[in-house]
Amino acid sequence: MDANQLRSSFLDFFVQRDHHRVASAPLVPRDPSILFTIAGMVPFKPYFTRENQPPWPRATSAQKCFRTVDIDLVGASPRHDTFFEMLGNFSFGDYFKERAIPLAYEFVTEVLGLELDRLWVTVHERDAEAEEIWRSSTAVSGERVQRMGDDDNFWKMGDTGPCGPSSEIYFDREGTDGAGPAMGPEDRYVELWNLVFTQYDRLPDGSLAELPNKNIDTGMGLERTLAAVQGVDTIFDTDAFAPLVETAERLVSVRYGSGWETDVAIRKLADHGRAMTMIIGDGVLPSNDGRGYVLRRLIRRAVLAARRLDVSVPVTGPLARTTVELMAGAYPELAGRLELIESVLGREEAAFDRTLRSGLVLLKEAMETAGTAGGSVIDGELAFRLHDTHGFPIELTEEVAQEAGLSVDRDRFDAEMTAQRERARRAARTPVLADEAAYRALVDEGETEFVGRRAETYAVPARIVGVLAGEREGTAEIFLDRSPFYAEGGGQIGDTGSIVTETGRAEVFDTVAPLPGLYAHRAKVSGEIVVGQDALAAIDAERREATRRNHTGTHLLHAALRTVLGDHVHQQGSYVGPDHLRFDFSHHEAPAREELVAVVEMANRDVLGDDEVVTTETSLAEAEAEGALAFFGDKYGDVVRMVRAGPHSLELCGGTHVHALGEIGPISLVSEGSIGANTRRIEAVTGQSALARTLRRERQIEDAARLLRTEPDGVIEALERLLERQREGERALQQLRRRALDDEAARLAAEAAEAADTVVVARRDGLGADELRALAQAVVGRDGILSAVIGGVSGERVALAVAGGGTPDAAALAKELGAMLGGSGGGQAELAVAGGRDPSRLEETLSAALKALRGR
Repeated sequence: MDANQLRSSFLDFFVQRDHHRVASAPLVPRDPSILFTIAGMVPFKPYFTRENQPPWPRATSAQKCFRTVDIDLVGASPRHDTFFEMLGNFSFGDYFKERAIPLAYEFVTEVLGLELDRLWVTVHERDAEAEEIWRSSTAVSGERVQRMGDDDNFWKMGDTGPCGPSSEIYFDREGTDGAGPAMGPEDRYVELWNLVFTQYDRLPDGSLAELPNKNIDTGMGLERTLAAVQGVDTIFDTDAFAPLVETAERLVSVRYGSGWETDVAIRKLADHGRAMTMIIGDGVLPSNDGRGYVLRRLIRRAVLAARRLDVSVPVTGPLARTTVELMAGAYPELAGRLELIESVLGREEAAFDRTLRSGLVLLKEAMETAGTAGGSVIDGELAFRLHDTHGFPIELTEEVAQEAGLSVDRDRFDAEMTAQRERARRAARTPVLADEAAYRALVDEGETEFVGRRAETYAVPARIVGVLAGEREGTAEIFLDRSPFYAEGGGQIGDTGSIVTETGRAEVFDTVAPLPGLYAHRAKVSGEIVVGQDALAAIDAERREATRRNHTGTHLLHAALRTVLGDHVHQQGSYVGPDHLRFDFSHHEAPAREELVAVVEMANRDVLGDDEVVTTETSLAEAEAEGALAFFGDKYGDVVRMVRAGPHSLELCGGTHVHALGEIGPISLVSEGSIGANTRRIEAVTGQSALARTLRRERQIEDAARLLRTEPDGVIEALERLLERQREGERALQQLRRRALDDEAARLAAEAAEAADTVVVARRDGLGADELRALAQAVVGRDGILSAVIGGVSGERVALAVAGGGTPDAAALAKELGAMLGGSGGGQAELAVAGGRDPSRLEETLSAALKALRGR
């Protein structure tokens, strides 16, 4: 059984047992508390917590996962990898232990055919129920069911919330006569499958309450299970890794199994090559923080492993191609993203090669210094400098040092990092109004009802429910029971307007949401506004309309960018205001001009189509089934707002939008450029701003046409004619200058010849260094002239040229003369120039030149 067969047999097994097959979610989860999808249950977490209603009672999946905690173990360990696939079956309040355990046993023994006497089972020390089910419902002998404590067999999401005992299935790699996982080494007893029984809710006081809906969450590691099924010693010997190991062997020109050091490097290349490919395939790009930093660390570890074996050729591209060949059957989207993946990896590898050249030299010197001094610790300040200045991650510094028997002063490094972060925080710190306790007290009284999506509700009656002091004198934060003001979010800025009561008026200059569901209207207050008053809340309608046009415009541009550049494009941030829109997106290179034209044309075609903008409230699962784009890191509840803007755009969005695309008016691209590694920014305008920009450009073209004495349509041709005339004039002027220099050269040579002299030393002001050089060169050879020095002042600079037949050496003489002028000189033996900043010494310098020429 190969990897593909294992994956499909698992999924088919559970589909045949009434489980809904769910496609793998991306490696980037929506849960902002974790960087990557680390387990098969992560996409189902809202169903386990009942944050969302499960759309099916049972499910099964083969989930792409990545765990950062295992990065340092890869290479040295035969069973650890970073990217892996987790096969799982899930029950959302349907079946429980009595069904989950027999299903697992049936699959492992009957489908996989693993020998019963090489299987071990663990249960939680207080879970007698699970132990009894194993004993009574399967053929696993009682002595092979072992009890273990919380650290091994109890699962939790956090300090509070859903949790429960687990039962794990282990495979004995060495035989049948061992003592089991409770006693034996991890490398012998390999965990294949973890069955989690979520049956409790841990309360703040630490007590456990029974959940009304008990859930099943299981996870079987495909790679580890494959090693057991195929009877090989390590996961790297399975067909899931074998092609990558072969690629790594070719890259390092060493056979796998030849030695410990090279085996570790080959495993790193195989694992990291697969992981980096899958991560970029799911939209992550290298950066200096978050997921991008983890990706960058993987790439650098792989490149470092190769470079330390004297491999100079690129390694990331071949590994990515092998990964796509290996994984595209299960994840077909990879094939279409290979070009992007290779491009990102190629640039990152090249950049790190430059870092390595400088960083490794410094690190080697530090290790030699530590060894010479008889120490074993590398200075933490140096490690920080390697990290901060040379981009050398601390993890790589520690890894290289450890291999040399050294350690890094991590305390000093951490202190330097803390100081740097504090400096960054001070630089970026913004004042916060009120405090979280005050906000929470207000939201506990009731959330703000947003009522301002339609023009008829841009001004509404409301009641003052809270007033907090503002940051500046005369300002306040005002809270209403209902509000037409949109609070800043999703890139759209907050509304402005006014709140008027019987005793005061507030000019709202910003609206924010300090807590979900709570709108703070930041305003300058005149008179008095107090809690309990009735008020009239009105937004700046013209400003909102312009903002709505720009917001829907960002959706159209996003869809167009993904269509033209590829579906790896994802919004990385945006600004939506009344004056313009700004849209940041992930992309690995500057789009061609033709691509940007295609993006703008597509967006404007959608505008001209004037489709109705349809907003629908639905479940997250239904929205995803329809293909709605949801942004990583955003948190969604049971009900989401789906916005369909024309034939190409479908996104989850809580912002305000036009009712029909024709309301946007023209979309005009203002600029596009890079704002960081693999991140681009587009700025555009819509509606009246776009029209004003177009009219302004038309007036500029008309003004240019008038100056060129042509029609606007003929501006380009007229400019080309004007430029050609300018070029002709410059050529004619150059010819005149050459003739004038030739005439002057002839005159200087003739004057010297009349005096029976063979050298010329003269002053000609107003000429640049190039003209002086041409004149000196033209003099030599005429009428027997052997050498010439011509100097002159032009503006605040003084220059001279020396020409001759090589004796004397023109370059040496120019250097001497340049020093006299307060500058320098140099060139060839036959022709050289000098310059300086002291024009007052030119005559003195020319006299010295004459003496030098005649004295030699």
